Amino acid sequence: MIDWIGQVNWMQILFNWGIVVVKLIVLIIIYLIVKSIGQRAIHKAFERKHNQENSVKDDTISLGRKKTLQSIASNIFSYFLLFVFLGIVFELFGLDIKALLAGAGIIGLAIGFGAQGLVSDVVTGFFILLEKQIDVDDYVTLAGYDGIVEEIGLRTTKLRGFDGTLYYIPNREIGSVSNHSRGNMQALVDIAITCDTNIDEAIRTMQQACDTFALTENAIIEGPDVLGVESFDSSNVVLRVICKTKNMEQWNIERKLRKVLKEVLDEIKSD
Repeated sequence: MIDWIGQVNWMQILFNWGIVVVKLIVLIIIYLIVKSIGQRAIHKAFERKHNQENSVKDDTISLGRKKTLQSIASNIFSYFLLFVFLGIVFELFGLDIKALLAGAGIIGLAIGFGAQGLVSDVVTGFFILLEKQIDVDDYVTLAGYDGIVEEIGLRTTKLRGFDGTLYYIPNREIGSVSNHSRGNMQALVDIAITCDTNIDEAIRTMQQACDTFALTENAIIEGPDVLGVESFDSSNVVLRVICKTKNMEQWNIERKLRKVLKEVLDEIKSD
């Protein structure tokens, strides 16, 4: 009789745990579905807003800013949904969520002094977003690293270096920001010629080549202009050329300009 009762109790326990496991699986599926729907809704909302502003030519939110705000909204939604999911799971296992929150508050107060770095990350990230210091796709210098911003979070900022390295920079380490993507950029080319070359003729020839080159490049905003002698030594004279270009086009213009100037200077030498 006792064995039979014990078997019934074990079967009841296993049955109860089976129900809990099934409910947990259902909750996980619902969580993933809601998260997917929410992420898509956020993406479509920002996409619609951006398209509307473009259609009325009132682009107050740039593409980079849209990506930044969309990323933040997505993160906040994910954290909120995860918090709700964990609360339901606690209730499912018969745990008092209110008592857990109260205990978490006391524990949080105790470890708060050890989490100052995290708090600093969040506060700094908040002000970076509030002041619009950087946006996704901006070319910036952060914490000594150069690269393109891939994601801005409340805790870390992801920066893709030009060699392909992805840097995870805690926001508290961003002491200063150099944003190279605000406004037009400057292309700068230094060309060395030998000391026996006629400098006036070289400058005149280079300027003519620059004027012709500017007609073929839509990325050039102003110039190129040959400023003159930048420096010299016992064997070479360095002539400097600058021009204003569209953002992120300065490197391409510099490479093309070097080629053009090298070719015209070679013609002077051959003559």
